[in-house]
Amino acid sequence: MNTILEGKHNKPILVDVFYKESNQPKPILIFCHGYKGFKDWGAWNLMAKTFAEAGFFFVKFNFSHNGGTVNQPIDFPDLEAFGNNNYTKELDDLETVIDWVCNNNAFKNEVDLKNISLIGHSRAGGIVTIKAEEDVRISKVISLAGVCDFGKRTATSGDLEQWKKDGVKYVENRRTKQQMPHFYQFYEDFKQNENRLTIQRAVANLKIPYLIIHGNNDTSVFIDEAKQLHSWNPKSQLEIIENANHVFNTSHPWEKEILSKELKKATQLCIDFLK
Repeated sequence: MNTILEGKHNKPILVDVFYKESNQPKPILIFCHGYKGFKDWGAWNLMAKTFAEAGFFFVKFNFSHNGGTVNQPIDFPDLEAFGNNNYTKELDDLETVIDWVCNNNAFKNEVDLKNISLIGHSRAGGIVTIKAEEDVRISKVISLAGVCDFGKRTATSGDLEQWKKDGVKYVENRRTKQQMPHFYQFYEDFKQNENRLTIQRAVANLKIPYLIIHGNNDTSVFIDEAKQLHSWNPKSQLEIIENANHVFNTSHPWEKEILSKELKKATQLCIDFLK
């Protein structure tokens, strides 16, 4: 069941929740999808059910500018929105979702507001870490195949002068074959907010438990990034999953009734860490 939230940037945020109704407060876990991702990708629904079965109040959502729409939340009918996305919009969207969970009377008997954790996949591994460092409501944070640096992904990809001149550059989505636009505002927004958007700064300043999970077969975000994150925060917990790729050996669509062995292991590591 999707709920539509008003985002701060004139685009709706689509949210769904998974939990077992019990009138008992449950730890809250908010999941953020990655670049070229969406909340209903692959096995994420199955993962959500696993967390709900384990006693969590699990929330996932589509970033307002991820390229999906309310009517078509899977894949990317709104490439204009995708091109206008940036890291600060994603941080604002996450804040909107946290506020919604905290202020929603419908859930008040089901949630433990003193126990809110964030989990981010891929690019969102950086988003959740930055948000966790700056928002006192967050008690734990998990990076799932997460990146360690936004800067190198923002500036060096392609010729900056050409990007500025054209106003846009394109990245192909290998699965859908769409040419995904990135408008130059993405770079400008990063430069204007560079200190805030430096993952190393956030990770080093974290005062809460921090779990880093990565597969040793990840060819999208190399395992060195997980090791880098861990080195910046030696109190963090680093878990490496053997033979796991960037999406823990799942794919979209995911027709199976069970999680892949690797995603099951990642989910169990999260549950153990959060409990």
